[in-house]
Amino acid sequence: MFESVPSWWHATAANDAPVDIRKALETIDRPFYLVDTGNGPEAHTSGEVRVGCGKPGHDWLPALATVRPLPISKLGSRSFLKRHGLRFPYIMGAMANGITSEAMVEAAGKNGMIGFFGAGGCSVTRIKEAISRLKKAAQADPFPFGFNFLHHHGAPEAEMVLCELYLKEEIRCVSAAAFLTMTAALVRYRVTGIHLGADGQVVVPNKIIAKLSREELAEKFMTPPPAEILKKLHARGLISDTEMALAPRIPMADDITAEADSGGHTDNRPALALLPAIQAVRDRLMETHGYPEKIGVGLAGGIAAPVSAAAAFAMGADYILTGTVNQACREAGTSNKVKALLAQARQADITMAPAADMFEMGGKVQVLKRGTLFAMRAARLHAIYQSASSLEDIPEADRAFVEQKIFGKTLNEVWQDTKLFFEDRDPTQVIKAETNPRHKMALVFRSYLGQASLWAIQGLTQKSGDFQIWCGPAIGAFNAWTQETPLARPEGRDVTTVAFNLLVGASVEARSRILASQFPSLAGIRFLPRPHAELSGCSIEIHSA
Repeated sequence: MFESVPSWWHATAANDAPVDIRKALETIDRPFYLVDTGNGPEAHTSGEVRVGCGKPGHDWLPALATVRPLPISKLGSRSFLKRHGLRFPYIMGAMANGITSEAMVEAAGKNGMIGFFGAGGCSVTRIKEAISRLKKAAQADPFPFGFNFLHHHGAPEAEMVLCELYLKEEIRCVSAAAFLTMTAALVRYRVTGIHLGADGQVVVPNKIIAKLSREELAEKFMTPPPAEILKKLHARGLISDTEMALAPRIPMADDITAEADSGGHTDNRPALALLPAIQAVRDRLMETHGYPEKIGVGLAGGIAAPVSAAAAFAMGADYILTGTVNQACREAGTSNKVKALLAQARQADITMAPAADMFEMGGKVQVLKRGTLFAMRAARLHAIYQSASSLEDIPEADRAFVEQKIFGKTLNEVWQDTKLFFEDRDPTQVIKAETNPRHKMALVFRSYLGQASLWAIQGLTQKSGDFQIWCGPAIGAFNAWTQETPLARPEGRDVTTVAFNLLVGASVEARSRILASQFPSLAGIRFLPRPHAELSGCSIEIHSA
């Protein structure tokens, strides 16, 4: 049998007074000592402890439990923080159409985290505006920030335009999302500017944090850029001899975000199974390729309360990434109507719906179903697309429903609007549609899916029944955790207060479990959300964007 090791505590200062047990546990940057005074347990955040010896003196008391400090800067991975110039292992993930706004990205950067502007679905002009605003905001007091690099299925030209913009503007970190394979644009972004440092190691100016949910995709991002793509880029003069030669020595991504059951594009993967699977791929490929710097693996999807954040770090996540909970905050680039709907949502209020960018492939996104008919109508459009060969082939009853209930105009009128849109964005789509009736039908139907998210962002009352609100089950857990607290209502939610509540709460949850393992009767001390001014003992200062 194992015998407990005697531990002893005594005060080292005259003002070492006892502290409320909960308050002592929440003072995460100081040690926690639970002491037996003879009149019940007492908590202290200072003093001296000796272990495995007889009682050192008459003023020493039995120590029932000890818990080390756990500042939030010690959560996650030190190498991840160093690589991106951060203080805390926290990413505010990119939500398309600017939902992850400049204000959100600035708030993250100024508070020691990093945010990625939601460039997906935005015009080049809108992305340029965001770049200009963030660069201007970072002039006087630099802070880290990044931009989303969303895969453009079937439109490699659009991807290359985005790549060239980021290279020209010296955007040094992107969040690569929705990639099914490596593309010329992403490879070009990654290898441009790589060179040998004074120590003989390859210096990689452009960082990539890839977001994915499958092991085979993780392998592609954790291996060097594909040789055939490098050869083509080199032949076109898009990468130099040096970049071509050094590329086989680096992985495609610096970090991999294992995206579990989340809002928007998702495979609905369980975090408990996904994270260790991606970590195993990382460990194997690190051994295979011998990279000098370890590839980070973080977790996203379902991070909505301190207990889930603590679980992620306990599983070895190098960082956590949030999305859905940020959309419910003041800085999110969406309407107050959306934020109000999100504040009322429960876990059962979400569903899967066809995705605009992967409509033909049957790709889906996770959305809010409470208060909107979007998911049902989008599914109806996809069912019609699967059964009809062209717009003219659609049965009369279906055509009437689509024109009257979904679009409010004839399909020919919808095509004219869609044609104008793509003539400005990607004329090749119009050319293809005019020779391929099925592609034309897909573009028309996709126009509803694309606009539905914009209607939600704009808060158009007349289109409220068609709002597409990307949302994962995290919102239900977040609302349950914040119920009857200052963070319950949308106006009380800002992204930095939410982030620090999750991080500080994760530390408190971890310390609580260590305490419970030594003194079981104190199990179950939970961290409740509070305004940032009340986040005591965490050695942080929250800056307003």
